[in-house]
Amino acid sequence: MGPGPSDMEESVYKALSQPIIGHLDPEFVKLMDEIKENLRYAFQTKNSLTFPVSAPGSAGMESCFVNLLEPNDEVLICINGVFGMRMLENAERVKAKPTVIEFPWGKPVDPKKVEAALKKNKKFKALAFVHAETSTGVQSDAKEICRIAQEHDVLSIMDCVTSLGGTPVLIDEWGVDAAYSGTQKCLSCVPGLSPVTFSDRAIQKIKSRKTKVQSWFLDLNLVMDYWDSKAKRSYHHTAPVNSLYALHHALTLLKGEGLENSWQRHQENHEYLRDGLVDIGFEYLVEENYRLPQLNAVFVPGNQDEAELRSRLLNDYNIEVGGGLGDFAGKIWRIGLMGGSCKKAKVDQLLVALRSNLKK
Repeated sequence: MGPGPSDMEESVYKALSQPIIGHLDPEFVKLMDEIKENLRYAFQTKNSLTFPVSAPGSAGMESCFVNLLEPNDEVLICINGVFGMRMLENAERVKAKPTVIEFPWGKPVDPKKVEAALKKNKKFKALAFVHAETSTGVQSDAKEICRIAQEHDVLSIMDCVTSLGGTPVLIDEWGVDAAYSGTQKCLSCVPGLSPVTFSDRAIQKIKSRKTKVQSWFLDLNLVMDYWDSKAKRSYHHTAPVNSLYALHHALTLLKGEGLENSWQRHQENHEYLRDGLVDIGFEYLVEENYRLPQLNAVFVPGNQDEAELRSRLLNDYNIEVGGGLGDFAGKIWRIGLMGGSCKKAKVDQLLVALRSNLKK
């Protein structure tokens, strides 16, 4: 019950353990096409360039930055936690020119400040922000931020690693140009894959670059042909076949449950957990309107040794919760309710263990 990876269903483990076939085998090609289609459902998009990068969510982030930014391109980076800071790192490494607007940790990105920055500087090529900040459990208004980006003819790059499958992510409706996620959170799959999606505007930018993409492995001009079954599929890299078996099955389960039902399950179990935590003295970091149901950032009651208590949960009860990052290290917990971990029975287990171990 930490910030990821989440528990997986038994059937996903079984899918993961199926015999290996070649990554260019016609049967595997069919599987790749089904994965792309199911990812479009998860992202709520019709984007043709929607696929899982063969590496973790951090590589999904990097694929967005190295493909959409060239040296000296100006980019606006919104930082309200650890993962906004990583966006800045990526922008700097491709030798773009980042401008940073910072927001208090635990608070959402303020669209008005974003709009003011875009009005002040007309040279921005892209705007990057975190939809669901895993370090603090806060969710920003992606719909409004992307509307502002479109209004100023700026490409939007969105981190939805923790939100995809757990809360609404509506790529087409919001007008998101590039988004990346991870498989190990609300999709209830193995770590090591990063679903990404790119709009036609983003693809046009990639194809019209004046410079080579900094990374050969993540150059979408090459990867596009590997994932495009309509073209002559060209060899690019050896795909993680078994991990893709698992993702295929996890996405099939998500589609079977239905996105709206998944969002509702995460919200209902969050409210159940919240009521139990507040009752025993925990306080939430994030205001209710901006809380991520799947990532609960809470202050531990003041007279507790939070690290010792977390250790006891892990060693005595086999329950993992996450500690704080950055300025919140040693001050908050990050309790995950993601995918296969988002079940009422698991919430009950945690609350029983806490009631037995909290100091009066």
